[in-house]
Amino acid sequence: MNLQNSVVNAIERFDRLDGVAASLAKIVGQAVQARPIRNFLSGTYLGHPLHPILTDLPIGAWSMAALLDTFGGKQSEAAADLLVSVGIATAVPTAAAGLNDWSDTQGKTRRTGLVHAAANATALCLYTGSAVARASGHRGLGKALGKTGFGVLMFGGFLGGHLAYANAVNVNKTAGRNGPSEWRRVAGEGDLPDGKQLRVDVGSVSLLLHRSGAKLYALDSVCSHMGGPLDQGRISDGCVTCPWHGSTFRLEDGSIVRGPASHPQPAYETRVNDGQIEVRRRRP
Repeated sequence: MNLQNSVVNAIERFDRLDGVAASLAKIVGQAVQARPIRNFLSGTYLGHPLHPILTDLPIGAWSMAALLDTFGGKQSEAAADLLVSVGIATAVPTAAAGLNDWSDTQGKTRRTGLVHAAANATALCLYTGSAVARASGHRGLGKALGKTGFGVLMFGGFLGGHLAYANAVNVNKTAGRNGPSEWRRVAGEGDLPDGKQLRVDVGSVSLLLHRSGAKLYALDSVCSHMGGPLDQGRISDGCVTCPWHGSTFRLEDGSIVRGPASHPQPAYETRVNDGQIEVRRRRP
């Protein structure tokens, strides 16, 4: 096992972080409780998580500043200073979006995310000190603080990559879940009374069925946000709300009504044939 994996495994097992993490997650949850704020920071309006888009800005700015500090001459000092300031300005909304996403995690991903956030916050403090030192004429100190901040930033970025690619945090949980393309029987018509909901399995996919009068609806039962059990959610006004984090989807087509989900829910066509409820994947 290489050093990087050893470090990550140690962080994931360090349950003494749980108390601090739970307290901070509660504070963050209260801060983003207003639905427009939650939707914005989650990327609901974009149809894509916001945090990974924003990370390119401070990382890019500070990376170029480090390059100019190392290899640029006196003529590049103004550009390096500007890039440090741009990184500081863009790191704040990036951190806000990241904390919003992190507040929904649990267990080992929450611990890793906490260290990831702490590393990035440390990098921000170091770059802020670098900007102050540069502005006051202490360029050598400013460069030293900036390069130290860059090193800490790379560690934080490594943990962020681990969360995204190894733990699949905030990745669309319905990606690759493809139900049948042809009509498939899933339940008897009498198994689903009016106003009720039912979880059914069809192949490797589970679906939420709901009847409202003569209308039958079918959505993937796994919430696209964090994999919550949508079949256990509350249904009202033609929508279903995930019991885990409150993402709300229209039963008609799976479109998002409220975040934090940023991907719509796969919806299925339904019909009743010879007393049997049948479903198939919606065709483009």
